[in-house]
Amino acid sequence: MLDIKIVGGTVHDGSGLPGILADVGIAGDTIETVGDLSSAEAKTTINATGKSVTPGFIDLHTHSDASFLVDPMADSKLTQGVTLEYFGNCGMSFCAPLYGAAKDQLRERLTRGGEGTFDVDWENFDGYLNALEQRGSTINVATQVGHGTVRAAVMGMDNRGPTIDELAHMTRLVEESLDAGALGMSTGLWYAPGSYSLTDEVIALNQPVADRNKLYSSHIRSEADDLCGLFPAHAEAIEIGRRTGGRIQVSHVKAVGPKFWGRGPELLEGFERAIDEGIDLAGDQYPYSWSSTGFSGAMFARWALTGGRDATLDRLQDADLRAKMRVDTEYYISRNHGAVGSVVAHFPPNTDYEGMNLSEIGDEMGCGPAEAALRLYEQSDGSYVLNSMEESDVETIAQWRLMTVCSDGSSLRTTGPLSSGKPHPRSYATNSRHLETFVKARNLLSFEEAIFKMTALGASRLNLTRRGRIVRGMFADVLVFDLDNIKQNNSFTDPHQYSTGMDWVIVNGVTAIANGEVTGSTPGKVIRDFDA
Repeated sequence: MLDIKIVGGTVHDGSGLPGILADVGIAGDTIETVGDLSSAEAKTTINATGKSVTPGFIDLHTHSDASFLVDPMADSKLTQGVTLEYFGNCGMSFCAPLYGAAKDQLRERLTRGGEGTFDVDWENFDGYLNALEQRGSTINVATQVGHGTVRAAVMGMDNRGPTIDELAHMTRLVEESLDAGALGMSTGLWYAPGSYSLTDEVIALNQPVADRNKLYSSHIRSEADDLCGLFPAHAEAIEIGRRTGGRIQVSHVKAVGPKFWGRGPELLEGFERAIDEGIDLAGDQYPYSWSSTGFSGAMFARWALTGGRDATLDRLQDADLRAKMRVDTEYYISRNHGAVGSVVAHFPPNTDYEGMNLSEIGDEMGCGPAEAALRLYEQSDGSYVLNSMEESDVETIAQWRLMTVCSDGSSLRTTGPLSSGKPHPRSYATNSRHLETFVKARNLLSFEEAIFKMTALGASRLNLTRRGRIVRGMFADVLVFDLDNIKQNNSFTDPHQYSTGMDWVIVNGVTAIANGEVTGSTPGKVIRDFDA
C-alpha cells in the first residue's frame, strides 16, 4: 500500500518538458511510481485535478545557516514551495568552522540582538551539521564551507596573503569540512576578509572542492566599477574553473551601478563563451532589482575594514580617515539610485530606523547621508536593502538557460526572533514572485522552464542524484498547486508576510503543508552526500 497517492494532476517532472496527466505514488520517503494509480490503495489520497504537480523547489543561494538552530519551524521558504535550501554562501559559513576570529564573529553576531540565539558546543563542520540534525527543520538543508570564515579562522582580518603554513591550514579546514558533509565551497571576494585574497589562494583552496566534484559558488570580486570591476570579476571566476577543472556557480548574477546598467546581455555572452570552452558554469539570480547586504559590505571600502570591526571603529575616530571613509560611502550610495535607494532593513539599536532611507535618517540626525551611514555603523553592523539594479537587466538574466532561481535570503518566520526588522521580501516570496510575475504576468519564460530552473537545474548543480525530479526512486519532495493561485503577499515595507497558493508541500514523503496550511512537521534532512 502506498502512503500517499496524488491523482488527477498534470505532472511537470522537472525536466523542462511539457507536463503530462499522471498520478504520483509515494511510499515512505520515496516516489514509488508515476502513472495510472486508479486501482492502487493508499493511506492518503490527494486530488490534484486541475493543478500542477512538481518537484519541490531548490533554493541554491541562501543565508539560513542559523535559521533552523534558532527556530526549526522557520517556514518562509516552505510556504513558497521550497523543500531544499543551500546555505553558507558569499564566503560566510558563519556557524562553522569556528576557530580564532571566526568564533569571535559568530559570538558578536549572536550578541548583536534581533536575530535570535542558540547554544554553540561545536567547532568543526561535523559538529555543526550534527547540531542541525538534532534541531530539525521544516525543509531539507545542505551547506558549504565559506572561504571568508576559513580565512578568518586562520588569519583573522589581516589584509595580506597567507604564509605557506597558513595556506596549508586553510586547505585542511576546507578538506575536513568537505569530508564532513559540506557540498562545496563559497567565496565572498567582495567582502572582507575574502577581498584580501589573491586568485592563486582561491584556486589552491578550491582544488580540493574540484577534486571531490563539489560546487564552487562565488560572490565575485566586483558587481560594479569597484575593485577589479564587473567583467574582470567574472573572468576571475571563469579562470578558477579553467585552472581547477571544477564546477563554477556565479552567485546572484547582476549588473550594479550606472556604469553597468543595461549590460546584462554582455555577462551572458561571457558565460556562453566559457561553456563553449568546456567550463562547467552556471549562475543563480533573485527576481528583484533591489539587493540587500550588511552595513560594512554595502558602504565601506575594503581598506577601511582591515583588522575587523574594532579596527574600523578606531579609524572612524580619526578625523582625516573618517573624511576619507565618508567619500567612499558617498560613492557606494551613488550606486543605489542615491540615498533614497539605501534603506535600513535591520538595526536592533533603534528599530525606528528600519524602513527609513539614508536621506531620511540623515535629516533626522542633522547630517548628510554618508555621515549617517557611518554613525549607524558605529552603533551596530545592521543591514540595508539597496536599489542597485535595473529591471531590464534582471529580466534578461532571468531568461538565461542555466540561471537558477535563488533568494539570497533566509528562512524566517512571522513570529518570534526570526520576525525582526524589515528584511528584503525575497526571504518570503522569491519563488512566488518568479512564478506570479516573471512567468504569468510578463511571460519571460514558460512554466516548464521556470520549474526546471527551480528544481532539476539546482539539483544538478549540487550533483544530487535523488532530488529535483518526479521520477521513480527519487526522494518525495513534491508540490501540488495552481499557478493562478500563487501570490506574493509581502512588500519592502511589510516583508513578514507568507506567500500563498501552495496546496500541498511534501518533504521526504511527509506533508509539511496540507490543504494550504502548515502542518507543524519538521521532516527536513541534513544532506551531506550526493545521493542523500
